[in-house]
Amino acid sequence: MRKVRTAIIGTGFMGKVHSEQVRRVGHVEIAAVASIDEPTARAFADSISVERATGDYRTLLEDKSIDAVHVLTPNALHAPVSIAAMEAGKAVICEKPLCLSEDEARQMVTVAKKTGVPNCVQHNLRYYPVVQHIRQMIAAGELGEILIVQGTYSQDWLLYDTDYNWRVERASNGALRAVGDIGSHWMDMIQHITGLKITALCADLATFHASRKRPKFAVETFTGKTLSPEDYDNIPIDTEDFGAVLLRLGDRARGCYTVSQMSAGCKNRFQIEVFGSKCGVMWNQERPDELWIGNRNTPNQIIIKDPSLLHKAAAGFADLPGGHSEGYDDCHKQVFKRFYAKVADPSAPVDYPTFEEGLWGMHLLGKVAESAEKRAWVDC
Repeated sequence: MRKVRTAIIGTGFMGKVHSEQVRRVGHVEIAAVASIDEPTARAFADSISVERATGDYRTLLEDKSIDAVHVLTPNALHAPVSIAAMEAGKAVICEKPLCLSEDEARQMVTVAKKTGVPNCVQHNLRYYPVVQHIRQMIAAGELGEILIVQGTYSQDWLLYDTDYNWRVERASNGALRAVGDIGSHWMDMIQHITGLKITALCADLATFHASRKRPKFAVETFTGKTLSPEDYDNIPIDTEDFGAVLLRLGDRARGCYTVSQMSAGCKNRFQIEVFGSKCGVMWNQERPDELWIGNRNTPNQIIIKDPSLLHKAAAGFADLPGGHSEGYDDCHKQVFKRFYAKVADPSAPVDYPTFEEGLWGMHLLGKVAESAEKRAWVDC
């Protein structure tokens, strides 16, 4: 497979994750790094042994030797950076949520179609091997008719008013924070594995900290918990800490999920539960290799990831044998493997979430906001 050169645009938490995992795809080289300014870019580039660094991502788009870019900026920059990259002929992987609004997402899809470049929204959580096994179980009819879906995405990293990240501010993040950041994953996942679209929803949102203490200097995501009082400025908060959403899928299924960034002890508790007319399944990201299978008239089961025992179509999402854990890092790698196969060979299949799917995700987030404002059900 031909060598592909890519650039990392954004050097925070996701910059680290993407740069580490893309290097596990053997034919991809990180050619350059861009950040908010030259010193920040240089420091990050040095930390991952990349020679080229810049405070202006546009200089990278002029380089014809760069095939692709990873857009890992705050959400407000996703659309302009991605559009500029696609218009420069670059393939684009963009973090989720895709952008700030459905209108922006539609513009991104229009440019993607016009340019024809590979495009991907990074819904990596689909790609745990056990999750793919669930998808194949449902497709094979092993759960029967899907009746009920439920679950949560709960974290605790913003529990205190001294916890801060750019995501808490609407200008950088968008109108929805907890639902946009992690609820977007839950809604994408449940539709991906069941094959059913969300058709209606009813949402309730809550902001528990009306103000937060913003550090006077930059802190990375999930850090900054040990600062002193003199290190902060007090700012008002207009994004939600918690959300609860009732939903309908397809013609008949019903469900609900919660999202929270203030649930003490939940570090990254992404849980999905799917119950059909034959059996049910439950999966929790904090225990990614385990799958609970619930039965009515026989004992329940817990199975452990083993590619030799997974559905054949799911086994290709596991690169290690049974008993060897594959977690958060690995599901990013699985997306990158498939995306860069397409970049290297245009005839390769599209086996990753595209901007079209990101557009649908933004549509659903808009419906969550609409429902919360109206305090009512809305059709999707």
